[in-house]
Amino acid sequence: MPLFNYKALNARGETLDGQMEAGSQVEVVQRLQEQGHLPIEARLASEGGGASVWKDLFKAKPFAGERLVQFTQQLATLLGAGQPLDRALTILLELPEDDAAKRTLTDVRDAVRGGTSLSTALERQHGTFSRLYINMVRAGEAGGSMQETLARLADYLERSRALQGRVINALIYPVILLVMVGLSLLFLLGYVVPQFAVMYESLDATLPTFTRIVLGVGLFVRDWWILLLAVPGAALLWFDRKRRNPVFREAFDGWLLRRRFAGSLVAKIETARLARTLGTLVRNGVPLMAALGIGRNVMGNRVLAADVEAAATEVKNGVALSTALGKGKRFPRLALQMIQVGEESGALDAMLVKTAETFEQETSLALDRMLAALVPVVTVVLAGLVGVVVLAVLTPLYDLTNAIG
Repeated sequence: MPLFNYKALNARGETLDGQMEAGSQVEVVQRLQEQGHLPIEARLASEGGGASVWKDLFKAKPFAGERLVQFTQQLATLLGAGQPLDRALTILLELPEDDAAKRTLTDVRDAVRGGTSLSTALERQHGTFSRLYINMVRAGEAGGSMQETLARLADYLERSRALQGRVINALIYPVILLVMVGLSLLFLLGYVVPQFAVMYESLDATLPTFTRIVLGVGLFVRDWWILLLAVPGAALLWFDRKRRNPVFREAFDGWLLRRRFAGSLVAKIETARLARTLGTLVRNGVPLMAALGIGRNVMGNRVLAADVEAAATEVKNGVALSTALGKGKRFPRLALQMIQVGEESGALDAMLVKTAETFEQETSLALDRMLAALVPVVTVVLAGLVGVVVLAVLTPLYDLTNAIG
């Protein structure tokens, strides 16, 4: 089903922003009204009306990241210690420091006290909890193993955060290096080089062609430095806007997958994410078809997500999961073979988790190798550029000194 962004007012008059999967806008409005909210707006998420990545980055969420992991672990511990669900939620209500988290927990606790199931209470929290989270809780309720399900869910969330953290950490140092050396190069070209240009002009010296080119670049940087800073910023804003266009996003994701190194790395990261999601859901009793629908939504690459959606249709028609995923020819062969072994042995959930662990390790090794190769290469290239600029402006001065001597 399509994903809709919505806005509504609750009984207290507070504005709610969230996402909901539904068959149509009418269904979104009806479900919001059933929850006691006043619908204001409902539109397809693919229309690009949602917040940009910059707004999402700085928008505070009641439960996300480490806080969600801690909440899940603590709730599992309290339930394992024999505490009733409403009592456990009351205890956890004292832990959050911000009002948004307290309001969310209060709503969940009150709904549970009123006879609503935990999964339904979480589903009413305006997109705060993901479909994966809600379906895992619902499976735990159906199987009577809430404490074990929450413990597995916390482990899933922690591993997902660790994988995302490794990707981010691998990119931090190269990005900082590029920015710092780039700014140093701009300072050298925009401030230091023009000083030599003025000096050589006053001496009426004959300059080599290469030096004249570097001096010309320096004068351009001095006069148009604001443009050199504004263009990359404008390009980022343009890309941020375009990536919310489904057609552009799918084309970009497909192009990224076709890149020799980046494509392999993206495929490994997404395979680990999909396998971890499917394995965790299937192990907790969620049907494979429902798990595939959730797995498609947690994937960041739209082309691979489309392959999963196509695979779900094949599985529905009786095709094996490994065969269905292999038809797109984008998922790693090793992953498909491991999934096939799990299907043949009747231990699909265990093999999916094993596949996730395998590709998380491969991703970690690939990132380590990338960092080990990228940092020296970036350092040598940028140091070479600085060296070329220095030689270009100092060589004529050396020649003039020799001529005078």
